[in-house]
Amino acid sequence: MLLQFTISPPLHQQLSGFPSFTLPRSVNYRKHSITCSISQIHSYGTVDYERRPLVKWNAVYRRISLMENPEMGSASVLNQWENEGKRLTKWELCRVVKELRKFKRFKMALEVYEWMNNRGERFRLSSSDAAIQLDLIAKVCGVSSAEDYFSRLPDTLKDKRIYGALLNAYVQAKMRDKAEILIEKLRNKGYATTPLPFNVMMTLYMNLKELDKVQSMILEMMNKNIQLDIYSYNIWLSSCESTERMEQVFEQMKLERTINPNWTTFSTMATMYIKLGQFEKAEECLKKVESRITNRDRMPYHYLISLYGSTGNKAEVDRVWNIYKSKFPNIPNLGYHALISSLVRVGDLEGAEKIYEEWLSIKSSYDPRIGNLLLSCYVKEGFLEKAEGFLDHMIEAGGKPNSTTWEILAEGNTGVKKISDALSCFKRAVLAEGSNGWKPKPVNVSAFLDLCEEEADTATKEALMGLLRQVGCLEDEPYASLFGLHDGSVTGNELSNEKDRTGADNDIDEDEDDGAETLLNQFQSGL
Repeated sequence: MLLQFTISPPLHQQLSGFPSFTLPRSVNYRKHSITCSISQIHSYGTVDYERRPLVKWNAVYRRISLMENPEMGSASVLNQWENEGKRLTKWELCRVVKELRKFKRFKMALEVYEWMNNRGERFRLSSSDAAIQLDLIAKVCGVSSAEDYFSRLPDTLKDKRIYGALLNAYVQAKMRDKAEILIEKLRNKGYATTPLPFNVMMTLYMNLKELDKVQSMILEMMNKNIQLDIYSYNIWLSSCESTERMEQVFEQMKLERTINPNWTTFSTMATMYIKLGQFEKAEECLKKVESRITNRDRMPYHYLISLYGSTGNKAEVDRVWNIYKSKFPNIPNLGYHALISSLVRVGDLEGAEKIYEEWLSIKSSYDPRIGNLLLSCYVKEGFLEKAEGFLDHMIEAGGKPNSTTWEILAEGNTGVKKISDALSCFKRAVLAEGSNGWKPKPVNVSAFLDLCEEEADTATKEALMGLLRQVGCLEDEPYASLFGLHDGSVTGNELSNEKDRTGADNDIDEDEDDGAETLLNQFQSGL
C-alpha cells in the first residue's frame, strides 16, 4: 500500500496520538501565461465595461475568499479596501458576487450585497440584484427568510426574475406544493412564457422521481408554442426510462435548428447506456462529450473521468486525467474526487491512494468528501481498523469529519456487530457540522435495524429512530414510509423491500449522481 499510517483506536475512544503520515514532495506545475484580446468599443457616454480592468475585482474576490477568519465577514474586507483609498463600483462588487456564487461561497456573496444595501445612496439595486439576493438568502438563511425578503420588496421590483428566484428556492427545497402554487401565479401574470420556469419545475419533478410530470411540462410547453431550449431537452432526455425513448427524443432534438446538443446531452445519454450495461454506446457518447468541451470548462472532465470509471475503462480514465492536467495547471477538489472515486470503482485502490497523496501535497484545505472515498473503500473491504486509523489521519490533516464520514464508520461497525459503536457513530453524524439535510442511506439503516432485531435490542432501535426524528428524516414522507411510521413499527426486512419502491437506493458513493444530477446541477448553476 502506498499509504502508510499507524492504526490507532477509534476517535470516539481517544483524540490524541494521531498517526504519522508521510507526504510526497509537492507537485510542481508549469505556469502558463494567458493573454486576452478585448474588443475596443466606444461607450458614447455609457460605462464601457469591456475596458474595465479585471485586476481590481479579482483582487477583492481573492481577499474575501482567502480570509483567514471568515467569521469576520466580507464587509471587513470591503471596509479595509475602501479605507486604503480604493473606491469600489457596483460593477466590481457584482462581479465579485458572481465569482463567489460560482464557487458556492453563498454566505460571503450575501454579505457583499448586505454591504451594498447599507450604502443605498451609492448603490441602486435592480430587480435582477434583488433576485440574486433572494436566491442567496434562501441558500444561506432558508426558504422562510427568502419569503420574508420577497414580501418586503416593493411591487415595482416583483417582476418575473423575482418570482423565478422564489420558484427556484422552493424547488431547491423540494417544496412541491408551494412551487406548484407559485408557477400557477406565474402563468396568470404572463410570466410563464419562456422555458425557464418550466425547466425549474422539471428539475423538481426529476428530483422527486415524478417522471410523468416532466412529460406534462414538456407537453404544456409544446401546446403553448414555447420553444424548448437545450436545458429542456436535456432534462427530457434524462427523464426517459428506456434507451429507445431517449433516442427518439434525441432525434427530435436534432430536428431543432436552434438547438445544438452540448456535452451535457451526451453525458446524460452515456449515463443511461451505462445503467443498462451498453458500454459501447456509452463510450461513443463520451467521445462526443470530449469533442464538445469548450474554452476553460473543467466540469466535462470530471464527468468523463467519472463515467469512464463506471464503464470500468481505466485506460480512458488515465488518458482523460492526463489531458485534464495538461490543460489546467491547478486541479480543483472536484477533479481529484472524480478520479479517486473512479479508481476505487475500477478496483485500483493503490492508484487511488497514490492520487490521494498527490492531492494532500497541493490541497489548500482538507475536503472530507475526498477522504470519505478511501474511508468507504476500507470499510467495504472489511478493513475497519484501518478505516478508524485513517479517520484520525483525516483530522490530523485538517479535515472535519462530516455526517457521511460518521455514517461510513457506522456502516463498518454494524457489519462487525458492534451495535453500541455503530449507534455512537450515527449520533456523531447528527452532531457533525453541516448535518442539515443529511439522511442516512436506507441500506445502512436497514442493516442496523436487522442487527437490533438479531440482538433483541429494542432500546437501541428506538434510539436510532429518535435520531432520525431529531434531524427531520421522518418528516420526509417517502423516507418515513420506509420505517412503517404509520403504526410505529419497523423491521429491517420491510425497509429493504420498501427502498426499491421509493427509489431510495443509496448504494452509490457520496456525491455520485445518476446522470439526471449532471444536468440538474448545470441548469441550477446557470440560474
